Amino acid sequence: MSRHRTFRVGLVQMSSGPDPDENLERAVAHVRTARELGADVVALPELFRSQYFAQREDHAMFDLAEPIPGPTVDRMAALAKELKVAILVPIFERRAAGVYHNTVAITDRDGGIAGTYRKMHIPDDPLYFEKFYFAPGDLGFRSFPLHAGRVGVLICWDQWYPEAARLTALSGAEVLIYPTAIGWHPGEKEDFGEAQFDAWRTIQRAHAIANGVYVAVPNRVGLEHGDVRGDRVEGPGIEFWGGSFVADPFGRIIAEARRDREEVLVAEIDPAMIERTRQHWPFLRDRRLDAYSPLTQRYIDSSSPSG
Repeated sequence: MSRHRTFRVGLVQMSSGPDPDENLERAVAHVRTARELGADVVALPELFRSQYFAQREDHAMFDLAEPIPGPTVDRMAALAKELKVAILVPIFERRAAGVYHNTVAITDRDGGIAGTYRKMHIPDDPLYFEKFYFAPGDLGFRSFPLHAGRVGVLICWDQWYPEAARLTALSGAEVLIYPTAIGWHPGEKEDFGEAQFDAWRTIQRAHAIANGVYVAVPNRVGLEHGDVRGDRVEGPGIEFWGGSFVADPFGRIIAEARRDREEVLVAEIDPAMIERTRQHWPFLRDRRLDAYSPLTQRYIDSSSPSG
């Protein structure tokens, strides 16, 4: 009989200041803390190296982009090798002149790059002007076999799409990790804040349940005005709500950060629990593959004779 294998995922919930280099070094310190707490895989929040610059459309922000490999990935790859830990490294990727992505580079414990994921769903909302900066991802929904276990990677806005979670789970992921930068418009918090936070957490717990898989979400925290090296966006900013969490295959929250401070979470991923959960809730077994082709349509007009 094979040894019962488990591994531990660490989530870094952090705030970001106006100096990208300082943010990088603070992230390094948080990764060290996660490793000291026993993490085998550590995930940082989306675009952690700067404040969330997509609060405005500004060509000067393209100067933040970097290639893979590049300064941020190289720094984290060296740290991964030193600590013998896998690190999920979100960056603003410069793929080529005029082609940029919102990307996570996955470094394994030997310091090598195990793969990259490019954000597939790109939002365009007030204070989230990502379509100005990022081309949609073109690498599909995949998981990555790391020394610790098989990890699926998605990014922020991807977390609202059950299709993305399903396809990544079907690729063999034992945990879906969503590096995230989400928060409140301060003027909306009083009326809609709790409902928005609850919806965010609920949809991702549903992904865990529907796919019989763990879900882990590192978010940033704190009020930001997109201040990058002194270039600040006028207005109320975004209050990132923290609340990073890990849910098990039943959707139960097994680790959760507070909403108002930096924290490092560590939680155990148990593949045997995935097996047991899927045996008792066989949603993957009972899928009707013959009936799902309409999912490739934008909308189904039931009033039309052709559908």
